Amino acid sequence: MKQPYLSPDDLPTHKTTLISEILLSQLEEVTKTRFYLTCRHSVRILLSSCHWYFKVNSGILMLIMVCHDIESYQNVMMNVSYLASKLKLFANHAKISISSPVNQGMPWVIGINQILSGEDSASL
Repeated sequence: MKQPYLSPDDLPTHKTTLISEILLSQLEEVTKTRFYLTCRHSVRILLSSCHWYFKVNSGILMLIMVCHDIESYQNVMMNVSYLASKLKLFANHAKISISSPVNQGMPWVIGINQILSGEDSASL
């Protein structure tokens, strides 16, 4: 497969790329802080039992959570719809990735719209 040719004039400069990376990093950090503050106290405690952060990938906001033990993983899974509802305040299209403790399975990734639409249909 041929790579499309772009002239150097059509490519972003190194400085532009660097600034974009810095701005994305700042956006992720601010989102993490604001997200944490919107959560109720019990969910804040739950978040502190995991390693979690935000990543913007191809314009999609993703909440990534890595659980250190099976108990925190189960507690996170029981609060997925709550996390999705809070994440909806920050982006219309976002995803949540939840990883179980090391070597105990693949990360579970789902879009918040899938979670929230499932919740709506379950309440009917």
